[in-house]
Amino acid sequence: MEKKANTSSEHILKKFQSNKAVYSITPFTLLDYPDRAACIVWFAGCNMRCLYCYNPDIVLGKGRQDFKSVLDFLKTRTGLLDGVVLSGGECTIHKSIIPFIEKIKALGFLVKIDTNGSKPKVLKQLIEKNLMDYVALDFKSLPTSFKSITQSNVFAEFEESLKLLMNSSIPFEVRTTLHSALISESRFLKMIQYLENKKYEGNYYVQYFMNNVPTIGQLGHSDKLLNTENFSTSKIKVIFRE
Repeated sequence: MEKKANTSSEHILKKFQSNKAVYSITPFTLLDYPDRAACIVWFAGCNMRCLYCYNPDIVLGKGRQDFKSVLDFLKTRTGLLDGVVLSGGECTIHKSIIPFIEKIKALGFLVKIDTNGSKPKVLKQLIEKNLMDYVALDFKSLPTSFKSITQSNVFAEFEESLKLLMNSSIPFEVRTTLHSALISESRFLKMIQYLENKKYEGNYYVQYFMNNVPTIGQLGHSDKLLNTENFSTSKIKVIFRE
């Protein structure tokens, strides 16, 4: 008897491959994955609307490329790139992110995730499946100003994601974007204290808001007031990125 094809599986595969979740690809970077040559896959859409976000086209836009085209591109980069950075937007909000990463890993690439920490259940699965090699976790603000800055109410989810990463063996960093009108020096010091209270140890990267670029919020000029001091503690190394 002739064996029939599993049309249901074929349909699911085609649906996965045609998922247009990706806004664009940066084919090469030496800056976004520590000590690795990588590309960046920019996912469209985000569940936050951070006032200082300088990727409004990506956050508010729709995907332009499907997973198959991204994987086809990655196949041409095997042996040339070390890793793939999944950024956005927010990559963890997409339903097919886990099987997509599984296919990236099967090609032999390291995977770095840039995330706002709003989907701890997804992070937990990625940790359990050993699908991440490095994570950059955005620390947007303390609870008192989190909603006003991000236009979302998921600080508890961020805390859970931080705890998950701290309890895992995956290398990760915490990072914050500073706008002087949103995060003052005193508030920034409290953010460092918060990380200390959570017993975080490691690098805490700080990047300044980029003036004169399109952003989601209509923010004025941001002053660079904090890089004249050493904010590091015995457990946390504060590093300012230009």
